[in-house]
Parts: sequence; structure tokens; C-alpha cells
Amino acid sequence: MTLRDELLKSIWHAFTALDVDKSGKVSKSQLKAKDNFDRQDFNKMCWTLCFRKNLGQKKLFISNDDAFKIWCIFNFLCEDRYPLVIVTEEIEYFLRKLTEAMGGSWVEERFEDLKLELSSKQQCLNVWELITLVGSGQFSKGMDQPTLSMGISEVYQELILDVLKQGYMMKKGHKRKNWTERWFVLKPGFISYYVGEDLAEKKGDIPLDGSCSVESLQDKEGKKCLFLIKSSHKSFEISASDKKKKQEWIQAIQMCVNLLRLSRPAPHHEARQKRRDLRLRQQAEQEELELRMRELQTANEAKQSELENMRKALEEAAANAAEEEKKRLLTHTELQDRYRTELEREKMVRQQMEEQVAQKSTELEQYLQRVQELEDMYHKLEEALEEERRARQDEETVRKLQGRLLEEEAEKRAELEQIHLRQQRAISETEAEKQELEKERLAKESALQAAMKQLEELEQERQGALEQYQTVMKKLEDATNNTKSWKHKVAQQEGMLRLIQPGSKGPQNITNWGPAAFSDVELNLREKQWQEMKNQAAQAQ
Repeated sequence: MTLRDELLKSIWHAFTALDVDKSGKVSKSQLKAKDNFDRQDFNKMCWTLCFRKNLGQKKLFISNDDAFKIWCIFNFLCEDRYPLVIVTEEIEYFLRKLTEAMGGSWVEERFEDLKLELSSKQQCLNVWELITLVGSGQFSKGMDQPTLSMGISEVYQELILDVLKQGYMMKKGHKRKNWTERWFVLKPGFISYYVGEDLAEKKGDIPLDGSCSVESLQDKEGKKCLFLIKSSHKSFEISASDKKKKQEWIQAIQMCVNLLRLSRPAPHHEARQKRRDLRLRQQAEQEELELRMRELQTANEAKQSELENMRKALEEAAANAAEEEKKRLLTHTELQDRYRTELEREKMVRQQMEEQVAQKSTELEQYLQRVQELEDMYHKLEEALEEERRARQDEETVRKLQGRLLEEEAEKRAELEQIHLRQQRAISETEAEKQELEKERLAKESALQAAMKQLEELEQERQGALEQYQTVMKKLEDATNNTKSWKHKVAQQEGMLRLIQPGSKGPQNITNWGPAAFSDVELNLREKQWQEMKNQAAQAQ
């Protein structure tokens, strides 16, 4: 994310607060320009413009400064779309880091309850809802307000101020070569050291670039756990409190140098980008899966429609065939009736003709003519029978066509069943892929929890080492004070018990106690003691 994108988020909060009538416009009289631009001052100004309107008189468990820090953390973790919201994964990341910074233990059940509440809000929160959530103390039960404020500040320094590591160490001076305890703050581009951890008085910076190096040194001058930082201009000798702190600082500084060589951002910036890329990939995979399901559903619907059309066509063909069969049967019945009637009439005619032949031989010609007519009718009857035969052949052809259509329907049904089986296999493969992705996610979560547990153990060991170091320093300071007191008493006693000896014939030394109050040896000893006390006072400053 560029500086421009981060500043636009702060500006969006300020303009949203000033846009009272929600018209998308803000008058020039409500805006003020600053000549000397500072990112923290800029964020503070935008916060001042918007927090009163949105927080109002809400009673929270945190101070206004802590709310401002949460506001800055929200701008860092929220999505790059407007209106600005923070998704569930980033809320869990922030709350986990806050719980770790307070020294508490993460309670998964509380966050699961919060997830259920967020499901009705599209699984995201705006900045004021996040501030209210932290300020309500829901995830800091059992912690007092200073502990919560310290945790918020630690997360703010890491995510917003890019503080990668900080702590007390001894630094060797370049001019007087004395060792002085300083509070060191490591950032991606430099190391700053201060008089104390309140950062009130800054003593200097150690610039870092790709050409810098850090190496371990042997113990010398009574100092242990030494290491050397070589920059492009100077080298700095540093003494850590123990070997563990020494190794942690060497690794942290080497990591910064490697990042500068590779032109890569700070670890938390890179981790945020990786989380966003993972969410985008998961969203794309989900959309692709939904698209594939829609395509399969569309194809299934198309196949169903095609089968329905085929079924309707078959039903229409069967109805047409039944109608044709009915017509054919009706025509055949009519022909049979007609033929029967003709036969009966022919019999009657023949009987009449036989009677007439017997009776009237003169009507032979008429009879022959009638026979000719009957023969013609017989030919017509044969033609009718031929037409009936052809109709039966047509009926057989229709039946064969109907059988072929039924076979095609069976083949289509078999093909549909194959398509359905392929759909079932595709759905099973999709379910298997989902289960595999879920297993990978659970494995990553377990690995993350193990890493978090190791970090908590390391933090506890660091606290124990710091307490031991403070105890040793207290004992050393008491021993030093006792030694100074005894040396002073011994010096006073030696001055009081000096033996009276014959005076020297040489020139006498004149002191504040009179002539010849001290010898040359005693005077040199007094000068050395005075010079040592002066050096110790300078080192203490």
C-alpha cells in the first residue's frame, strides 16, 4: 500500500465527519492547510475532525489517545474499498496481537461469539464499532486499564511506527570510549537510541542500508555479549544484557539489512499483503466454483429441456400414429362393409339373372353387359384391396419408425444418466477439494497457534531475564556505593594517623591545611582519587 492510499483513508474519515448533510461536498472554511507535513500530525488532525461526532459521549475503558491508536491500526488493516471496513480475519489478527501484548491468553470461544454477531453485519466492522469493541473490555477481561493501554501502544508501535525491536543496551562512545546505557529502537531503515524508554531525549541514529553488516565480538574491557554494527560511515560497539538478547538483536538487525537489500517492506506489511492475497485467491476460487456450479446447473436444465422436448415430440408422434391407425381402421371397415354389400348385391343380381336367363334368353346381351360391369367392379375391388395392402405396409413402416424413436429415447436416457453420473463425480471431486482445503487451513492454524505459544514462552523468559538483570544491577550498585564509602573512610583515617616525621630540607608544599601538611606521595594519591571521582561523575551524567 502506498503512502497516498494510507493518507486517503484518514482524509476519508475527516471528510465523512465534515459532510453533515451527506452531499459529498465540504466547504473550504472547514478545511485548514499545514505547511510542515508530518504523517502523525496529519493523522491526529483527521482524528480530531471525526472522533467527536462518531464517539460522542460513549463511556469506554480506554483513553482518547488509545482510541486514536486503534483508529490508526484500523486504517492500516482495513480493506482498500470505501466505505472503509475491517474483515473478520484482520479483526482476529489485531485482537490476537493485542492479547499477546497484554500477556493474556487467547480465548477462542469469545471470538466465535463475535463471529456469530458479525454474520448479520456481512462479517466486517467499521472503525467506530472496532473502537467500541476494544473499549468495552470484552477481550481484556481481568486486565486493568494501564495493561490494556500498554498493549495497544505496543501493537501501535509495531504496525504503525514500524518498530521491529526495542530495549536497553550498553553503547560505547566514539570520543570518550565510555559505556553508557541507552534505549534502542530498531526500525526498517535505522536504529535510534535514547536516554530512556520514554523517548524524551534522543541521542542519535544508526543508519541502515544494504551495505551494513552486524557481527559478534569477543568479550573485552569487562563487557560481555558484545556485537558490532558496521554502517557506511561508522561502526558501533553494543553490549547486550545476555547472550539471548544479543542473538535476538543480531538476527533482527540482519533481517532489516536483508530486507533493505531486497527492497522488501517490513514484515508486518508483507504479512498483511499476503493475507489480502490469500483472501483474494479464496474469493476467486469461490467465485469460480460458483460459476462452475451455475454452468453445470444450466447444462442440466438445458438437457432436461431437451429431454422434455423429445418426450413431447414422441407423445405427438404417438398421438399422430394412433390417429392414423384409427383412420386406417375406419377406412378398412368401410371397405369391408362396402365389399360385403357388393357381394350380397352381386348374389342377388346373379340369382335374378339366372332366373331371367331361364326365363328370358333374349336378354343375353344385357346379361353380358352386366357381367362386364361386374368385372369392372371386381377390378376396382382388387385395386381397393391393393390400396389396403399398401396401407398395411405404411402402418408397418410407422410402427418401425415408432420403434426407432423409442430406441433413440432409450439412448438419450442412457446418455442423460451418464451426464448425471459425471455431474455426481464432479460434485464429489469438488467436495474432496473443499475438505482438503479445510485440512490445510486447520494445519496452518495449528502451526500458527504453536508459533504463538513459543512466542509467549520466549516473552516470559525475556521478562525473567530482565528481572534477574535488574536484581544484579541493584546489587552491583549497592556494592559500588559501599566500596566508595569504605574507601572514603580509610582515606580519612590515613590522614588522621599520619606519623610526625622530620621535615624535608627542600621547599615545603603549601596546602589548605598549612605548610607541609602532606607529603609528595600523599599529594599524588589525593590527585589520583580526585581525578577518579571526577571521571565517575562524568560517566554517571
